[in-house]
Amino acid sequence: MSKKEKFVKIHDLSVSNVLLSFVNKELLPGTKISKDHFWKGFNKSIHDLAKKNKELIDTREKIQKSIDSYHLEKKGKKINLKDYKNFLKKINYLKQNGPNFKIQTKNVDKEISSICGPQLVCPVSNARFLLNAANARWVSLYDSLYGANIIPEAKGALKGKTYNPIRGGKVIDYARELLDKFIPLKNQSWKNIKKIPFIEKGELSIKLKNPEQFVGFRKQKGKIFSLLFVNNNLHLDILFDQKGNLEVNNPDGNQDPLKIHDIFLESAISTICDHEDSVAAVDAEDKVLGYRNWLSLMKGNLTSKFKKNNKSIVRKLNPDREYISKRGKKFKLHGRSLLLNRNVGHLMTNPAILLKDGSECPEGILDAFVTSAACLHDFKRKGNSRTNSIYIVKPKMHGPDECAFTDKIFKNVEEVLKLKKNQILCGIMDEERRTTINLKECIRVLKKRVFFINTGFLDRTGDEIHTSMEIGPMIKKGDMKSSKWIKAYENNNVDIGLACGFSGKAQIGKGMWAMPDLLKEMMEQKISHPMSGANCAWVPSPTAAAIHAIHYHAVNVFSIHQKLKFRKYAKLDDLLTIPVDNKKKWSEEDIEKELKNNAQGILGYVVRWVDQSVGCSKVPDINGVGLMEDRATCRISSQHIANWLHHGICSKKQVLEIMKKMAKVVDYQNLKDRGMKDQDPYQPMAGNFEKSIAFKAACDLVFHGKFQPSGYTEPLLHFNRLMKKSI
Repeated sequence: MSKKEKFVKIHDLSVSNVLLSFVNKELLPGTKISKDHFWKGFNKSIHDLAKKNKELIDTREKIQKSIDSYHLEKKGKKINLKDYKNFLKKINYLKQNGPNFKIQTKNVDKEISSICGPQLVCPVSNARFLLNAANARWVSLYDSLYGANIIPEAKGALKGKTYNPIRGGKVIDYARELLDKFIPLKNQSWKNIKKIPFIEKGELSIKLKNPEQFVGFRKQKGKIFSLLFVNNNLHLDILFDQKGNLEVNNPDGNQDPLKIHDIFLESAISTICDHEDSVAAVDAEDKVLGYRNWLSLMKGNLTSKFKKNNKSIVRKLNPDREYISKRGKKFKLHGRSLLLNRNVGHLMTNPAILLKDGSECPEGILDAFVTSAACLHDFKRKGNSRTNSIYIVKPKMHGPDECAFTDKIFKNVEEVLKLKKNQILCGIMDEERRTTINLKECIRVLKKRVFFINTGFLDRTGDEIHTSMEIGPMIKKGDMKSSKWIKAYENNNVDIGLACGFSGKAQIGKGMWAMPDLLKEMMEQKISHPMSGANCAWVPSPTAAAIHAIHYHAVNVFSIHQKLKFRKYAKLDDLLTIPVDNKKKWSEEDIEKELKNNAQGILGYVVRWVDQSVGCSKVPDINGVGLMEDRATCRISSQHIANWLHHGICSKKQVLEIMKKMAKVVDYQNLKDRGMKDQDPYQPMAGNFEKSIAFKAACDLVFHGKFQPSGYTEPLLHFNRLMKKSI
């Protein structure tokens, strides 16, 4: 918080003038909610809810202490799962499953219920990134393929600085193969079509194996400009260059004999605009930056000005796409991704508002009120939700009681904002152990609101380590993905979702592809997500969204759902199998390698978070591979080192030496980082270990990791960022 920050007394609240001005002058005008009504309602709600919020956080700590004591008593002994389950029930960690039920969520958009496809996650603090994400509903396949390592650079197909027709030809060939696969022609190949198709009496001049796949077209000056097809509820738009002289791809003219100058894929079907793990928001100034961007999205007027190739560019939200049906009627397709909002969880408070006892406002409750109020602006224009639903993804909830509390928060918001009951819909992030093993009951308490569940390997592993910290040293981080518990975890999420009636009503999601430059590898591996029954899965960029969309053309997820309904459910015993390795057969080389990998990732992320307020970025790993890092990756790495420290696999001295070595590596990787607009340039940690707040924060996450609530990184990161801002 700025040293000059002023607070204004509103009822029993002390509100930052920065936040107050935003709410009163930007957020509420244009809605039917007066500022007096808003603050009166918020004041009553926040004081009623804050007490319960604190009780739930205290319960987490109480339960953790009980689990720590249990493992200390059983130390060195093999866990008896029957005894363990009885213990977890006794401390109210494991709930009794109630009768079967189906979710009752209403008024969901088609992007949630019936369209399966990629889901982008984007920090709400960056307007340019937000616009890219929102506009990634439609992405150029040609551009995506040309720049990706999917197309090898062999035999003259180098990317280069200028257009390479050899590489362009390979892109065209690849695209034709996709057309043959997903929009097959009758008795011929797209590769052999030489003339632009025409339409006569609503029929295409080319014959499709499935004629219903052709759904519309666009014309320019009386000629066919594009043909629109659909496959697995996803659209594919083929754009033609009638004159053959468009300066796209090949500047000398279109090298494609069919004169296709691009194919646009419906790609990022939905986007999570993130106030949580991918941002660094520690005070009113930071929160308002994110809130203002979200408000502008809901108003439809968000813009971003920047320079590219010495040209000034103004980016704004794409309009809807207009087509003519084969029956000659005009229709539109949504031009933007359906925008969801990820609020923060229940843990953190924020100094933007102080309660009557002087304590900070629970940040998640503040998020719920402000982000929901912003959606009021969209209700008339329906630029986002056509059903006037508000989509809030709620992370880091521990079990059904915390899910029920979220329901209570949303009820309060609906009352204050004069919304309909259950107009605020809730996405459940299945990323904490107590939620995983009680997922059915978590969904039950939110059965009229839930629109989304997903799995998050990183946070979930961080909680796995922290929960069972006392039992012994955990297996290496890279071995977690093949462990018994995580296989059960991934299957359980889908099993429970299908049993609760999610198919055709709500999303079942899977996690992030963290290597945005390795799209060939993503192409090979991420098809496992729709094959597992996920009707959405996370991607880090518009290009990755376009490539991942290919998987949803290849896989009919709803057909997969029908098959999965008959498989055996994941076993609770497998979910509760702790990934501990008491054999301790690692060599010194193995230990050092694991520590270096974890330390480098922590430092690479934390230095940007604390010094530059960057909550998510592509951070080179120890091998130089760019990884999308956020607080979840930091949580697992810091908890893993903390666990090994606690059990004597390594020493504090050893870890500190490695942290200093890796700080030099991170500094070298960031030599050319001068900071983005409105950011400070990169500040090296090496040679400045005593004064570097970022280095100190990274070390604290490791050396005090055992004592962080649920192993979360937020308390220490927020503290150190605020310290940095105060300098």
